[in-house]
Amino acid sequence: MVSVAVVGTGFGGIGIAVRLLQAGVRDLVLFEKADDVGGVWRDNTYPGAACDVPSALYSFSFAPEATWSRRFAPQQEIHAYLRRVAREHGVLPNVRFRTEVLAADFDEPAGRWRLQLSTGDVHEADVLVTACGQLSRPAVPRVPGLDSFAGRSFHSARWDHGHDLRGRRVGVLGTGASAVQFVPEIARQAAALTVFQRSAPHVLRKPDRTYGPRRHSLWAQAPVLGALDRLRTYVTNETRSLGFNTDPRLLRGHETRFRRHLARQVADPQLRAALTPADPIGCKRILQSNDWYPALARPHVQVVTDEVVRAEPRGLVTAGGTLHELDTLVLGTGFAATELLMPMQVTGREGRTLAQAWAAGAEAYLGTVVSGFPNLFVLYGPNTNLGHSSIVLMLEAQFRYVLEAVRHLHGGGWMDVRPEVQATYNAELARRLRGTVFAGGCRSWYLTASGRNTQNWPGSTLEFRRRLRRLDLADYELAPARTAVPA
Repeated sequence: MVSVAVVGTGFGGIGIAVRLLQAGVRDLVLFEKADDVGGVWRDNTYPGAACDVPSALYSFSFAPEATWSRRFAPQQEIHAYLRRVAREHGVLPNVRFRTEVLAADFDEPAGRWRLQLSTGDVHEADVLVTACGQLSRPAVPRVPGLDSFAGRSFHSARWDHGHDLRGRRVGVLGTGASAVQFVPEIARQAAALTVFQRSAPHVLRKPDRTYGPRRHSLWAQAPVLGALDRLRTYVTNETRSLGFNTDPRLLRGHETRFRRHLARQVADPQLRAALTPADPIGCKRILQSNDWYPALARPHVQVVTDEVVRAEPRGLVTAGGTLHELDTLVLGTGFAATELLMPMQVTGREGRTLAQAWAAGAEAYLGTVVSGFPNLFVLYGPNTNLGHSSIVLMLEAQFRYVLEAVRHLHGGGWMDVRPEVQATYNAELARRLRGTVFAGGCRSWYLTASGRNTQNWPGSTLEFRRRLRRLDLADYELAPARTAVPA
């Protein structure tokens, strides 16, 4: 019987665990460094936290939810959903909480992974699945003197709920997806709010609405309605892939809607100019909010576009020498998305580490397997991120692929994707990415310091699912040869 170790208990970890248990895998352990499941939906508890993908798509196809309170579910509900899925599908007994995987080493002769744990223990497994995600490690900006700031400072993903913002001078670094949600909330509390903007994002109206008891009852009685809504939402979102990945000119409609949204909500021409992006729409993540622009237009809120050059005990200094005095500083600076699996050290064949293999940027085959690291499967891996739809769809395609691999590994041994297969695939990705909107020249979290896009998938979710539908053993070096176990 094959043994599987999973790192992380967000959407990826819980989803693959459910599928493995359903497939009859009983030697299964999930390692979670926190004391609860949920991943980013456990950690990101900042005011206003919610999903910007419709709930119909941001849930597992095998675990539909009929009682979302809104079209775009808030953080607490998504976290509760993941807890419920883990509980109802029997995942929780397999989770080792408060246990971080510090290192993973592949024993080639034995064909097994050895995991060094924060508890001091060593765990061995035939298959290692990492479900750490791309958005799990907060990125701290490199502002000189940041540690010298005398006020309270924290990252949005580590929100200090014990710190009262009422009556304080609050500064926010960053205008990304998190800031767009929490800034309107804290603008209602702070005496003065200064938002430091490096570059303006495209923010569209959020087509959100509430779901009431009548709808909940109807969908619970007729699950087909939920399935149809999911299909309709999927098709609507999937058509946007053409604009992101095939012909960016197709996003002109979004650009028009953005400009109309901005013009309606910001009357001041100077502020409107400051909030107008210089980048093509879609080059960076397109955001959605109905209260971002009204919050920035409030009289006690200031948008600063000058570069932050250093921090001092009393606040932040921008280019030109202006000191912005602050009591509290919130870092809405996103995540170290391109540093996949860090700080866990993963060592594969011949003593080569994943950090060495990814020195020029993370890459994998089908975003899931990495040459030189047998029996390792990376969920939400390199080039699996989307600009147009739900990552849960990508994860479910990976689940299917991993399950097929586990069936082939039932008899022992290991499988390692051939380097030429991985190289050919990534050359194709690089070529295709050059024609996408992500190559529009902007600075975004999709890119490494050298400008390489290691995050985005340059196609539709339909294509990704098709390519992962069948595992081709010819793509792999197998040791030893094994017989597949029927599904």
